[in-house]
Amino acid sequence: MTSKGTGTLPRPAQAAQAAPARLDLIEMPGFDGYALLDSGAGRKLERFGNVTLDRPEPQALWQPRRPDAWKAASAIFSASGDDEEKGRWRMDKPVPESWPVKVAGATMLCRLQGLWHVGLFPEQKPHWDWMLDRIAAVKNERPRVLNLFAYTGAASLLAAAAGAEVTHVDASKKAIGWGRENQAASKLADAPIRWILDDAAKFVAREVRRGKTYHVILVDPPKFGRGPAGEVWDLFTSLPPMLNDCAKLLAPTQSAMVLTVYAIRASALAFDQLCRETLAGRGGNFQSGELAIRADGGNAVPTSLFTRWTASP
Repeated sequence: MTSKGTGTLPRPAQAAQAAPARLDLIEMPGFDGYALLDSGAGRKLERFGNVTLDRPEPQALWQPRRPDAWKAASAIFSASGDDEEKGRWRMDKPVPESWPVKVAGATMLCRLQGLWHVGLFPEQKPHWDWMLDRIAAVKNERPRVLNLFAYTGAASLLAAAAGAEVTHVDASKKAIGWGRENQAASKLADAPIRWILDDAAKFVAREVRRGKTYHVILVDPPKFGRGPAGEVWDLFTSLPPMLNDCAKLLAPTQSAMVLTVYAIRASALAFDQLCRETLAGRGGNFQSGELAIRADGGNAVPTSLFTRWTASP
C-alpha cells in the first residue's frame, strides 16, 4: 500500500479550517490472492486466486501495456444496456462455480454471476489494514465494529479474526448468506459476528436510540439501492442524515470511521467536507482522497473516493 499527496488545493482564506490541506491517493499494489495484470481500452485484466478475469473499467482510458497477457483470461464480462454492473460472462476456459481467494486472515469465495463483481473488492484492502490498526489500538475493552452495506463480509471477517465483536449489516439476503459461507470457509464459525438483514439507515437510527457505541464504523454505500422492505437509498440525499447518526454511535474515545464511495460524479473533497461537518467538535484526524489499484509497471486504475477519520489519542 502506498499513499501519495496530490498537491495543495486552492482555497479561500475564510475556509482554511474547513478544507483539507491535501487529497491523497492510496494505491493497492495487490496481494497473494489478487493482482491487477493490465488495464486499458476500457477494460481491466485481474487475477483472483487462480482465475484470470477480463472486466469493464470505463476509467481505463489508456491503451493496454501487455496485449498478449489478455489471452490468459478464463472469462470475459460484457455489460448489458445502460447498467454497467449487469450483463453476462463468456467462459473461454473452465471456471469453478465457486473458488477461494485468501485475504490475510479470511477466505473469500468468488463466483461469476450476472454482475461484474465476483464477491470481493480487493481495492478495499488498505482500508481493511487501517481498520485492523484501529482495532489493535483499542485498550481495556473488546473492540466493537459496525460494518454497513457490508456485502459478503471481508471486512467483517478480518475484524472478527482480529478479536473484535462485529455487527454486519446488509439489505441483501443473498449477500448475507454468501458472507456466512465465507465465515465457514475462513474457519471463523465461532467468531462474534452478528449478521443483520436490514436497511442500514434504519438500523443505525435504532442503534442510536438504544445508546449503542462502536469503536470502528465502516460505511460503504451504493449510489442507489433498496432495503429489505423496499426502502429507497439515494446517496446524495440519504447519506448526510445517516452519517449524523453514525457520528452518535462512535465511542467517546478510541474510535474511527471510514466512508467509501464508488462510481459517482462527485469529488473526494465533497465527502471530506461532509464528514468534517458531521464530526465537527470531535477533533481527530481526517484523510481523504481516492483508492486505486496499480499493475506492476502500469497505470493506476481509480476505484473509489474515501474519507477516514480517527479520534485524537
